[in-house]
Amino acid sequence: QVQLVESGGGEVQPGGSLRLSCVASGSFFSLDAMGWYRQAAGKERELVTTVNSGGNTNYADSVKGRFTISRDKAKNTVTLQMNSLRPEGTAVYYCNADYRSLLYRRQSTSWGQGTQVTVSS
Repeated sequence: QVQLVESGGGEVQPGGSLRLSCVASGSFFSLDAMGWYRQAAGKERELVTTVNSGGNTNYADSVKGRFTISRDKAKNTVTLQMNSLRPEGTAVYYCNADYRSLLYRRQSTSWGQGTQVTVSS
């Protein structure tokens, strides 16, 4: 099973930057795709960005050119650099990881507890 712990949320003014980090720990055969999702108050959780085990990335249109995901496979970490933040970016940001278990190599997914990002003047 994989445990994910996020850090780096907080409050920032519009146009500012924040960096989120997520560390995966536990027992697993492999980590596959990792990524970030967000959920604003009263809205459904939505994809922000993902990176697969080969380093290929995917971004929501709303964050392209402003957010950058990076991954350190040796440290089982994924980082989200968020620049030019907008008020609509206010949400709880969740780290996600797809992985294969040690037993039977079964594919599963894990979520972090979430970290609050508030963009406000």
